[in-house]
Amino acid sequence: MKAKYKRHILNFKRPSGTSRGVLHTKETWFLIIEDQSKIGVGECGILRGLSIDDRPDFEEKLKWLCKNINKDYSFLRDQLEEFPAILFGLEMAIQSLSVKNPFELFPSDFTLGSGKIPINGLIWMGEKSFMKKQIEEKIEQGFSCIKLKIGAIDFQQELDLLSYIRKEFSSETIELRVDANGAFHPDEALLKLEKLSKLDLHSIEQPIKQGQFEAMKTLCKKTPLPIALDEELIGVFSVTKKEELLQTIQPQYIILKPSLLGGFQASQDWISAAEQNEIDWWITSALESNLGLNAIAQWTYTHKTKLPQGLGTGSLYTNNIDSPLTVKKEFLTYNPKKSWDTIILK
Repeated sequence: MKAKYKRHILNFKRPSGTSRGVLHTKETWFLIIEDQSKIGVGECGILRGLSIDDRPDFEEKLKWLCKNINKDYSFLRDQLEEFPAILFGLEMAIQSLSVKNPFELFPSDFTLGSGKIPINGLIWMGEKSFMKKQIEEKIEQGFSCIKLKIGAIDFQQELDLLSYIRKEFSSETIELRVDANGAFHPDEALLKLEKLSKLDLHSIEQPIKQGQFEAMKTLCKKTPLPIALDEELIGVFSVTKKEELLQTIQPQYIILKPSLLGGFQASQDWISAAEQNEIDWWITSALESNLGLNAIAQWTYTHKTKLPQGLGTGSLYTNNIDSPLTVKKEFLTYNPKKSWDTIILK
């Protein structure tokens, strides 16, 4: 086998606000493995300031992988444990190599075009008027589950936005999720959750910063609003540590981002640990290109979950890869009649 990689900078159509700042671009690397006449392709993408492998030697490790691609897979996994984005790209590329069509990693009704995945509509942070406009667009497009990123503007303004939705649409009509990205201080978090809970929300993602286990445990125990762990899962590698974290904090939900957690097997370990502890879960992309989003979506479909998933990020970029992925109302679908842009394989 031979391996190479290509760096690609994804450009946002419009700056996208999070509690960690405004995103203009997103770095990613495509890992391409060749074995005789077959090709497998994976995506190794990091989020600056969030990914555990956002470190100076990231690209050096990618070069190392390409040089050592013929070594035992279990050895490579061990060596890449602290580089979950590369591990995800490797796992994805190997799966891509093993199937007939390198873009149909997990063949199913989804890749045949008859299956569909329910997804939430994502509302980015920004001025109140901008967020309100996004909300109206998502509702008009047919979304019944909307996720708002909060924590960057005044909390009262955010409450006003949520109240505006609730006055127009009941919780039976529109499911509302919010994502704080760790923006709340532990001392104020419970009070804010109490205020949010009065708006019939589905859940809140990561209300306080990760790593504050006792504070998060207390919050999950007392909360009037279901809590979903997100960033809390990043950097936890062993199965034992995953089980310990969930048993200690006891959240209501966990959110799985394969490229931040180390791939499909690592995410499956989280699912198994969650289900043993009666914790529900859903899967979310981490701003990958359509290549990574495609792999995550196909894997997600195999789980037959009915909860809306966080997989609607394919239309964010001006220079994404043309793909068969299509959002129809509140569903992600795959049109097998549409072709992939294979320039990434060159």
